[in-house]
Amino acid sequence: MTRIVAGRFGGRSLQVPPKGTRPTSDRVREAIFSRLDHLDVLDGARVLDLYAGSGALGLEAASRGAAEVVLVDANRRAADVARRNVATLGLQREVRVLADSAERFASSPSAGAAGSPGFDVVFLDPPYDLAEEALATVLAHLAAPGVLAAGAVVVVERSTRSPEPDWPAGLEAFARKDYGETAVHYAEPAEPGAPVGTAGA
Repeated sequence: MTRIVAGRFGGRSLQVPPKGTRPTSDRVREAIFSRLDHLDVLDGARVLDLYAGSGALGLEAASRGAAEVVLVDANRRAADVARRNVATLGLQREVRVLADSAERFASSPSAGAAGSPGFDVVFLDPPYDLAEEALATVLAHLAAPGVLAAGAVVVVERSTRSPEPDWPAGLEAFARKDYGETAVHYAEPAEPGAPVGTAGA
């Protein structure tokens, strides 16, 4: 069972797709959000959850104060489960669910729409068997002008056996933490702006 860890919906259960996804454990989710709370990037944030599955990461962000959340998953069954979770929590106004590929959404004009303030937090929890080149392509799209807000945080979950993500120009890694089989990487925009962390913190 997956549940919201904390915030206004803390303790509420979430449905998960019957197969084809790998939900982030409560322990890892709590660690991620403890860091994001410390960085003070969640309150009022625009959040993008790519490879969203049940939407647990994005919905956790909404529970903890994010103002707008976009959940993206190419698997239509997963997207349907995410929509049910959004409806159960009554978050239809704050959370949007799209059945689309991470690469297509990240490269679309809507990701960096003119006049948009950009995303403050982006989660990427792709399948461990996703090719590193495919992940690098998505990260490169996220680093394009207008997609991320100044001081944004990008969170990537990978297997500890996977190499360091191939960060594009425009994104700079500042921390990595391992939890069992899961490695969590944190990066921020490399352009001048308010820094949000220090490498290895």
